Amino acid sequence: MPLYDCVMLLKPHVKKEAIIDLVSRVGKHVYRRNGVLTEIQSFGTVQLGYGIKKLDGRYFQGYLMQMTMMATPNINKELHYLNKEDRLLRWLLVKHRDTHLGLDFLGADDVAKEMSMFPRSSIFDDEDVDEDDDEDEYEEDEDQNQENKLD
Repeated sequence: MPLYDCVMLLKPHVKKEAIIDLVSRVGKHVYRRNGVLTEIQSFGTVQLGYGIKKLDGRYFQGYLMQMTMMATPNINKELHYLNKEDRLLRWLLVKHRDTHLGLDFLGADDVAKEMSMFPRSSIFDDEDVDEDDDEDEYEEDEDQNQENKLD
């Protein structure tokens, strides 16, 4: 089963009991469909970038919740009952993709090929850099500035 994030933005004046009730309803719905809630996060009250207009006014703040769940792929259609929920300003369901970062997704041969593209020398090697030359430039510039001031 794929992993999903359900992000809900609730009206700021909704009581905690009502938020818990809504989250538990969604959790029970997922559980009845053989899914599992893996994480529930509350981000508290957040300032919105623009006002969200509802029948009872315009809201510039919201209470943000995130639920991470493993569920069947048709969970998106099953959660559309949230559209009729008057406590919600917005909700969004996002599917986690099977992404692998770094060299984890490559085989041993591919890793060797990828790593051979990078030079073995370190960027901190002092072979090409002569620090004395840089100091001489600055000394010459200072000498010229002092001569210009005397003129």
